[in-house]
Amino acid sequence: MAQKATIYKIELSVSDMDRHYYETHKLTVAKHPSETDERLMVRLVAFALNAHEHLEMTKGLSTDDEPDIWQKSLSGELDVWVALGLPSEKVIRQSCGKANKVMVYPYGGRTAEVWWDKIKNSTTRFDNLQVVRFPEADTAALAKLISRAMKIQVNIQDGEVMISADDGIVYVTPTTWKGAA
Repeated sequence: MAQKATIYKIELSVSDMDRHYYETHKLTVAKHPSETDERLMVRLVAFALNAHEHLEMTKGLSTDDEPDIWQKSLSGELDVWVALGLPSEKVIRQSCGKANKVMVYPYGGRTAEVWWDKIKNSTTRFDNLQVVRFPEADTAALAKLISRAMKIQVNIQDGEVMISADDGIVYVTPTTWKGAA
């Protein structure tokens, strides 16, 4: 019998001083059986970094043709496509053709660095692509904050991200590998 997704109830408060965005999002997030705690927390940080009233979690790992997070315009066009991990060059090319802005958040230490070295030259033509890496130690620490019902506060200032949940605080220092043109 197939395993079912685990449901998480999250109250995500975002204070983004860099974008002047301050809002609380009540999210119900399904964690796919093959998704790790680390990946789920990375998904929440990526959501916070791109927070907007129309930003939504998608089906994620259970579908190949959708990003992990997206934002659609009122007329249904894809404004923002957010992918986690190490998508193939083909997936990046297709997503850059579908959305106005594509954000890729690789994580996983040396594996992410090898992935980027392999595909970075083929991404130079995409003006709507941004690649922002999360350090391995930071994402590993994020995984320790997880619980089924979370109140998470994310503070973003000068590119630094502070995530607090219950009694834990994790600082994430994203590195921009490719900025939008």
